[in-house]
Amino acid sequence: MEAKITLTTNPSYDGVVAVLPLDLSAKLPSRGMVMTELALNGVVFRLPVEPNGLKSHWFRVPQAVLAKARVGVGDTVSLSVTPIKEWSEPEVPADLAKELGRDPLMLATWNDITPAARWDWVRWMVAPKQAETRARRVQSIASRMRDGKRRPCCFDRAQCTLTA
Repeated sequence: MEAKITLTTNPSYDGVVAVLPLDLSAKLPSRGMVMTELALNGVVFRLPVEPNGLKSHWFRVPQAVLAKARVGVGDTVSLSVTPIKEWSEPEVPADLAKELGRDPLMLATWNDITPAARWDWVRWMVAPKQAETRARRVQSIASRMRDGKRRPCCFDRAQCTLTA
């Protein structure tokens, strides 16, 4: 599935954002978060695309991809999207990695869950705008994982949205 899109920003998120055209998004296997292999101007990478609340999907374009493709905000780019079943590993934020490093029970659960479940925990943790809420979520993740919880109880992949 291919399209031409224009890279944008969003005040809710740092960095460059890509929003899939409605027709391309409609071809994805889920209205929720979907793992994909993407190619932006030929630069291939894997990321989940997330629902945007407007019947489409979006993703943050990694800095390394922007640099390699030599593009930025306002540029129109070629985008190829292929849904894939196998989830890649998420980048673990520093505050979560620190907690994992000091809590053997939490780390054991983390290592036992699927990559898709790890994406859910990371996405749930980074969703809040307030630093205090994020810090509370890191502690909540630690507590829940020590108790053997494998997914955030209140996370809905169809509701993690980028709002305009």
